[in-house]
Amino acid sequence: MGGWTKDGQHRATHVFEAAAWFRAIKPVCRCGHSATFNPYGIWWRFECRMWDGNLVKACQKFWCVRCGARTGKRVRPVRIELVDPGPDDIALPMPEEREWKRALSRFRA
Repeated sequence: MGGWTKDGQHRATHVFEAAAWFRAIKPVCRCGHSATFNPYGIWWRFECRMWDGNLVKACQKFWCVRCGARTGKRVRPVRIELVDPGPDDIALPMPEEREWKRALSRFRA
């Protein structure tokens, strides 16, 4: 899981890794529109729905609201960026603290 960048930083390859390293998920559309999701809430959504959390495959679970309103179709993002969380992030239901701690314990083992 994961990797390292040239400057020694963690590079997440999975939704859980992004949450564990406190990096928000930011899908970016070809039109330039983007949204930022709280890392814990988006991980929990993937976990509850048993979706593959690989960031490459995770692109298929997002779509652009603006392009969708214009075309009537779901337009998938061209990439997912990992950014610092902010106060305007989309907040999804969070896991119970014990669920998060259990997952984090498995990750660190």
